[in-house]
Amino acid sequence: MSQMHWTRRAFLAATSTSAAVVTLGGRAFGQQVNTARVVPGRLSPNELVNVAAIGAGGKGMSDLMGAKRAGANIVAVADPDWRRAEECFATLPDTKRYKDYRVMLDEMPEIDACTVSTPDHSHAPAAYRAMKLGKHVYVQKPLTHTVAEARLLARTAKEMGVATQMGNQGHCGDGVRDLCELLWAGTIGQVKEVHVWTNRPIWPQGLSKPDKTDEIPAELDWDLWLGPALDRPFVAKHPATNEDCYLPFVWRGWWDFGCGALGDMACHIMDAAHWSMRLYEAKSYAVECVQQEGMTADMAPNKSIIKYTFPARGNMNPVDVYWYDGGLKPQRPADIPEGEKLGDGDNGSLFIGESGYLTTGEYGGNSRILPEARAKDSKKPAPYIPRIPGEDPYSNWIYAVKGGGEAASNFSYSGPFTEIVDFGNVALRAQKKLEFDAEKFEVTNDPSLNKFLTKEYRKGWELPV
Repeated sequence: MSQMHWTRRAFLAATSTSAAVVTLGGRAFGQQVNTARVVPGRLSPNELVNVAAIGAGGKGMSDLMGAKRAGANIVAVADPDWRRAEECFATLPDTKRYKDYRVMLDEMPEIDACTVSTPDHSHAPAAYRAMKLGKHVYVQKPLTHTVAEARLLARTAKEMGVATQMGNQGHCGDGVRDLCELLWAGTIGQVKEVHVWTNRPIWPQGLSKPDKTDEIPAELDWDLWLGPALDRPFVAKHPATNEDCYLPFVWRGWWDFGCGALGDMACHIMDAAHWSMRLYEAKSYAVECVQQEGMTADMAPNKSIIKYTFPARGNMNPVDVYWYDGGLKPQRPADIPEGEKLGDGDNGSLFIGESGYLTTGEYGGNSRILPEARAKDSKKPAPYIPRIPGEDPYSNWIYAVKGGGEAASNFSYSGPFTEIVDFGNVALRAQKKLEFDAEKFEVTNDPSLNKFLTKEYRKGWELPV
């Protein structure tokens, strides 16, 4: 099936007017028609939550089992690549199996909630469709493939009243809460700079689209896997590397499918800066590519440095946030001894304040005041940010589905966060400094670059962005 499939049952469930998508000149526009809208309800604490997986291989499997451990009833899985889903099928042999999640959602109204653990380019179409049918959703990071999709999902979640969560599990941890409390107590004074780094990519990047076609494996529905992405032939091994071209994991580096190292890891590592520095309060900000190596028109670079500049937010001074990937790291401050570890080594953050330094790990844990000699004089504040029981994102989400309040990293938080992350890729591809008005949702210094906030969708997969 190459087009959105809506059943008569879904249309008859309509209770209000919402936007259907039509195409004109390659862009999606909303036309007011009577369409399906199911009004969701939070379940009672004693009810069993029926969960379906959209994406069942790799991380999809672990997300699904996380929901199962949290008490969910797994009723169905959908994945266009049944090779990758073999472990899931073997573990849950009695669960219904689909290749097309749209058919699954249409045929199984008993589904209460979905995990979405697909390649990045399919996150928004799957989550949007599920939410418009009243399903609660847990969506892997990065929440979306584009800035515009992040805004759409946050808006849709609010409109539909569903329980949502992005899969940046560190946001449920005690560590990032400890970090916020330390910084908000003024332990290192006003923060001037934050440096965030990762060793990713650990997959090939910097390649061009190969001019070849390979036979599609029998277990793979390539058309469904492409979903909203523009048509291209299946290629098993890239001729330049003789390594996997797209599947099972190299899709992360291709602009049509993934968000590169930034999309893979910033929603984890940069969360400490986003929350503690209240970056979500910024009405505008600037982003620029400071350095990149190996980027092509088709693929993300092998290495990059991206600089975000945020104005004052409330009682917080302006702050610059730097992102490093490909093994690049910030210069060690001269007054931090070489023996004192920054971050977790390959991944982490360094906060530079007016009166000291604070470093933290990949998920915002193991925060330390540096130099260590100064840490002896710092007192840890008493905890006051509510902690998540067991630091478990899946239990936290299922609890929200059952009416237990908002989940951590729900879309009202993770939507704006993902916009910032995705905007780094806009700066990479534009290769110039961009000034973004978040309220007006536009690039103000070069409106022609607004095209990078969204993308072209394959016919039948358009979103109202």
